[in-house]
Amino acid sequence: MSTGDMRSTEQDLAAQRAELLRRRLAGKRGGRRSQITTVNRDQDLPLSFGQQQMWFLNRIEPDSAEYLVPLVLRLSGTLDTDALRAAWTAVVARHEILRTRYVLAGDEPVQVVDAPRDMDLPLTDLASVPAAEREQRARLTAEREIATPFDLEHDLSARARLISLSADDHILVVTFHHIACDAWSVGIFAEELGLLYSAFLDGRPSPLAPLPVQYADYAAWQRRELSGAALEKQLDYWRTQLSGVPVLDLPADRQRPARRDAEGDAVPFTVPAELARRAGELAHAHGTTRFVVLLTAFQALLARWTGATDIPVGVTVSGRGRPELQQLIGYGINTLVIRLAWQDDPTFAELLTAGRRTVLDAYEHQSVPFSRLVDELQPERDLSRTPLYQAGFVLREHQAPAFELPGLTVRAETADRVAKVDLTLDVEDSREGALHARLRYATSVLDRSTVERMAQQYLRLLEAFTTGPDLPAGRAELMTSDELDQVLADAHGTVTEADGTLLPALFEEQVRRTPDALALADEHTSLTYGQLNERANRLARLLIDRGAGPEDLVALALPRSADQIVALLAVLKSGAAYLPIDPANPAARTLFVLDDARPTLAITVAATAAVCTGTATPLPQLVLDDPGTAAEGGPPAGGGRGGARGAGTRAGPPPPPTPQKNGGGPPPP
Repeated sequence: MSTGDMRSTEQDLAAQRAELLRRRLAGKRGGRRSQITTVNRDQDLPLSFGQQQMWFLNRIEPDSAEYLVPLVLRLSGTLDTDALRAAWTAVVARHEILRTRYVLAGDEPVQVVDAPRDMDLPLTDLASVPAAEREQRARLTAEREIATPFDLEHDLSARARLISLSADDHILVVTFHHIACDAWSVGIFAEELGLLYSAFLDGRPSPLAPLPVQYADYAAWQRRELSGAALEKQLDYWRTQLSGVPVLDLPADRQRPARRDAEGDAVPFTVPAELARRAGELAHAHGTTRFVVLLTAFQALLARWTGATDIPVGVTVSGRGRPELQQLIGYGINTLVIRLAWQDDPTFAELLTAGRRTVLDAYEHQSVPFSRLVDELQPERDLSRTPLYQAGFVLREHQAPAFELPGLTVRAETADRVAKVDLTLDVEDSREGALHARLRYATSVLDRSTVERMAQQYLRLLEAFTTGPDLPAGRAELMTSDELDQVLADAHGTVTEADGTLLPALFEEQVRRTPDALALADEHTSLTYGQLNERANRLARLLIDRGAGPEDLVALALPRSADQIVALLAVLKSGAAYLPIDPANPAARTLFVLDDARPTLAITVAATAAVCTGTATPLPQLVLDDPGTAAEGGPPAGGGRGGARGAGTRAGPPPPPTPQKNGGGPPPP
């Protein structure tokens, strides 16, 4: 992950850690882990599980900038470039991981550690560029630098460039590959670069003590530690916890791309100091932390937006529990899937109790790397989504990485424009005062206006839950009275404007306005308005060929699915009226309705065809999943997820219908 991940907030989980300690002292987890020792550099050095995942992703998309960790620092004041280059060289020399390359040994990647050397710090001098153009040129240079991919076999995993705008105005651009760096590492880099620059500026040697181990030692230890019975015990928990984990299907503003697009943006908002204080008090009253309160409220919000009551959310942990890892640059983070599921409509206090228990259990089994978990659980492959979770939650420490360079004012200017999942709530913790938050979202799926509503509704839920934790979570009001009045007013206005206009014509207008917008989705199918229109038109033409039209009834005996909506719209386009038949009704009741209404034909699928069999007069059936139906020009039943964007919009609008029952006019020829 990029700098948006930030450092883990394990310090805010004191209560959880205390509970884990209590469990371990009670004998629920015994034995100490083995010591991290130095491994022989003459042998093949394995990758950690996290590194192996990053290496694999790089092999799939070697030109992608998604897994780069960019850092852009504006340096104002007198800069000693020689001291800065020396400090940069010393940091890379100190951490083997920053001078490591990755090559194949047989079928497996291994780490190759290069010897320390003087590091390049290329200079782009823009002092001679006209002042009006200088900032733009500097920005473009920085953006090009942080978007340039790494060749992990031949390049080191870190590089730097200095951009000079004037004698006292510089930009330092440092780019890491995620295989060698995480957000925790950025803080280590900030501290060490400052200490080394200060020392070299004064002519002093490095003040940093040698590291007890290097990242390659940790990777070898992790491979040894997570094997056999120890790994199996951890995996057993996750197999049970994530069995049948659902896809979190947020209402999308547009059709989801076939391959996940990492382009993202963020909506910032603030949790007021008083609300943050009440969240802390609620946490204390329930024996947990504010982390759990904020996370559970987020899961409650996602439940309201999706209509689901089984909400998996990915939470990032630092993986730095051992003392020897605290000052080690490298890929140490892990992702835990916190799955909160419930039935009926529990109170927020009940959700909080369940959330506390889920978080505790997840942290106790955090050793299994996420990539190893995906390999084990083998979720259904879907290139448009991340596996196992589609929403994330991050609670960052208040202390941002502090770049302190003597004689310089340093300001970080990196903007994180990457979205690893559909939606992530990122909160900066503060022991006192307001909490700064942002909702980071995938721009390929969600609009900014949608995410802005989510942010405001999150605050309303948090307000409601901290005021009355015994309130059922599903009854907390998401909209203000003004917003509700506006929705009702808009709805009334729509009815007035549509007076006299039949549904097929209204639908065609919507198709013309938004042909590529997502209109309909079920477990198997997602259709844009254009695609839905094409399927309905094809079926309507087939209905007309079968004799359906004005003054006719067509029975719909279909399960709840996208096919049901396609069929309903097609009936209206044919000019007929529809007769809904619930396949779950008693057979005698269904036959009575059919004999009484005497529809012209029935639309069914193979699983429901028998429902319409046995009427006094044989009832013709159009079976959607019969190959013969498709051969006649009808739309396929079910099917894959959508098709080409805008498919089907060529059919055009139907001619003006003749008002008949609840129907419309015939579809276009």
